[in-house]
Amino acid sequence: MNDTRSNQHTPDAPGTPDSPAAPRTADAAGGTRPADTGAHTEAAAAAITTTRSRIDELDERIIALVRERTAASAAVQQSRIASGGRRVNLSRETQIVGRYTRELGRPGTTLAMTLLELGRGRI
Repeated sequence: MNDTRSNQHTPDAPGTPDSPAAPRTADAAGGTRPADTGAHTEAAAAAITTTRSRIDELDERIIALVRERTAASAAVQQSRIASGGRRVNLSRETQIVGRYTRELGRPGTTLAMTLLELGRGRI
């Protein structure tokens, strides 16, 4: 199956079949399509691929920050326990949940609860 649209693009231009930003895979009809993006055009596939790379970078940073937050929480818990206090401070946790809920809506509540669970650790 010939794709006449490919004749309308300059080779090696972003989003063209020759572009490295838009990887392609074979389809059942023997042609090719943008790889794993769900896109129907080369330009969309290139944009999705670029944006997914950015999301992957952000995810790496978020994971590093969650680990840093978990370590900070463990230090707070250790100090509190060493001074005779409880491991968990429910009023502080309520403040955290409220902040995430205000900033992110209902999904923020879930995110805050997940962070708090990770932060409680296994002291």
